[in-house]
Amino acid sequence: MSAKYYFVCRNCGHKINSFKEWFDLGQKCPECGKNFIDAKYNTDINKLKELIYTKEEVKNLWHYFDFLPLDNKENIVSAGESVSPVDRWAFLEEFAKKQYNVDCKVYAMRHNCGNATRTFKDIAGTLSASVLKECGIKEYAVASTGNTANAFSHYLAKAGISLYVFMPQDAVTENIASVSSYGQKAVICKGDYAFAKKVAGEFTAKNNILMTIGNTDPLRVEAKKTWVYEWLRLVGEVPTVYIQALSGGTGPIAVDKALSELEPLGITTKPRYISVQPSLCDPMTQAWENAKANNFPEGWQNDFPKIQNPKTKVQTLGTGIPGTYPIIAELTKKSGGEIIRFDENKLADVAKLIAFKTNEKIGPASAVGMGGFFESLKQGLIKNGDVVMVNMGEGVERASFFLQEQVYNEDCVSSADEVQKFNREDLEFRLWRNILK
Repeated sequence: MSAKYYFVCRNCGHKINSFKEWFDLGQKCPECGKNFIDAKYNTDINKLKELIYTKEEVKNLWHYFDFLPLDNKENIVSAGESVSPVDRWAFLEEFAKKQYNVDCKVYAMRHNCGNATRTFKDIAGTLSASVLKECGIKEYAVASTGNTANAFSHYLAKAGISLYVFMPQDAVTENIASVSSYGQKAVICKGDYAFAKKVAGEFTAKNNILMTIGNTDPLRVEAKKTWVYEWLRLVGEVPTVYIQALSGGTGPIAVDKALSELEPLGITTKPRYISVQPSLCDPMTQAWENAKANNFPEGWQNDFPKIQNPKTKVQTLGTGIPGTYPIIAELTKKSGGEIIRFDENKLADVAKLIAFKTNEKIGPASAVGMGGFFESLKQGLIKNGDVVMVNMGEGVERASFFLQEQVYNEDCVSSADEVQKFNREDLEFRLWRNILK
């Protein structure tokens, strides 16, 4: 039993005393068999207010240790994950005003700056490794399209935990190499992500090995909820619109969890969740559009397509069978949000524009999220007075193919006479034109 925290089943309210008990129960509620639980803390909520509005330097999510499900600080496994900066991108505010006559604030939360794996999964990696270490776990497994594979391989290796990473056959080579470089086991499954999860489940059940339960896993949710704490610390407000690329959807679940914790402090703003899928793997978008068109009939949350072997170039978003759709759809509807898609053919254009304006090289999933901002403006989903937060999931370090797609200003010459002069202002005009067309 932990004196610091406990869990409550979202379905039936049954209390579970600690992660050790949760793991012993097979990560399922003993009363109803569901696996979606909320962490609750015995710490005075006013301590959270002190942590958020601190004057001290904040190095990583462990600043919020009192509101994370770990008992002993000696078990912390950290690897320089840092915190994710939040930048105000005025050029997007100017674009919104000029093109759509919308006055709004636009923030971008970036996860490509830490010293670990430069992905938004690092915070889940550090919390997961720490909890597993505290519970004495020696083996663990994940199914991943890329980012979780990298972060968990890195952190669990540091904790001395053997990790099996089950990946689809179209996984990016750099991700496979990264897993192996940490001495972890990369298992490439001859099928899509859904097949990789199936194989992982069978393997872990056969060998009695603990495996992540996916997007509702409290290891992930509790880590990502700290994003909201950081928004308040860095910019002093909760956004009215939250945009992110969507694969499974831990992000909106975690944001909603954080805001429920903050209500006793008088923080009541709730954002509209706008989730964005790539056009070649958009089962949640298809399901959402169908439900809206039919006025959300009874049972609509459980009606979604299953895309076998999706052809998307954004492998990290290649979830063709969206098991979390019922949760994400309900959360989206409750918030007044939307689930939309963005054309994959325009991802490189988005990335080129962001690099031109900010010097930040974003990865393909981040480009989907950023593309969602432009699409939201086009569809009238962003209103006057909105505060928009765009979650930029990852950098381009492990997506060399995507960086290559961004070459657009080069000459191949045999002499100096063949070099064409250029003007950056002309380039910018072309970049904006590509976004608008």
